[in-house]
Amino acid sequence: MAKCSVCDKGAHFGIQVSHSHRRANKMWKSNIKKVKANINGTPKRVYVCTSCLRSGKIERA
Repeated sequence: MAKCSVCDKGAHFGIQVSHSHRRANKMWKSNIKKVKANINGTPKRVYVCTSCLRSGKIERA
């Protein structure tokens, strides 16, 4: 599973509870994109979550 290279955000696991209270195991995936970014001045392809992209924590190449 892809993980954000900036903040280490990945998949979250838990139990989904329906209206009738039936329980099922569920995995919530983070919105992670493969982008070309400048890492130490050189362009590299990395996995970054969209919240890090929007906040400007990483500079796109």
